[in-house]
Amino acid sequence: MELLIITLIVLIGFGLYRFFKTRKILTTLTEDEFRQGYRKAQLIDVREPKEFKGGHILGARNIPLSQLNHRLTELRKDQPVYMYCQSGSRSARAAAILHKKGYRDLNQLKGGFKHWGGKIKKG
Repeated sequence: MELLIITLIVLIGFGLYRFFKTRKILTTLTEDEFRQGYRKAQLIDVREPKEFKGGHILGARNIPLSQLNHRLTELRKDQPVYMYCQSGSRSARAAAILHKKGYRDLNQLKGGFKHWGGKIKKG
């Protein structure tokens, strides 16, 4: 029983640490804020190719989270990175990877693609 309580405390502590660290390195933007800046930034869809082909924000490049480490040369460190996934969890993980590699201006769409009301492109 004691081990279970200690394990739960550690898991909750780790979850809180990751939550606050993500908030520190990643700016979550409303759709309006995202629209104001994404044309002057690197717009990245971190979903898988099948999801991307089903519909994506006009002008986005598909660099899936699963390929991000191998495709870092496609992103510039001196320009803002605007990213999104379906709901926000993968873009948060992508931000952690990018931050470790020296990227600093990291932004994500609040709620992800499923809450996007703007123009999309299929295919």
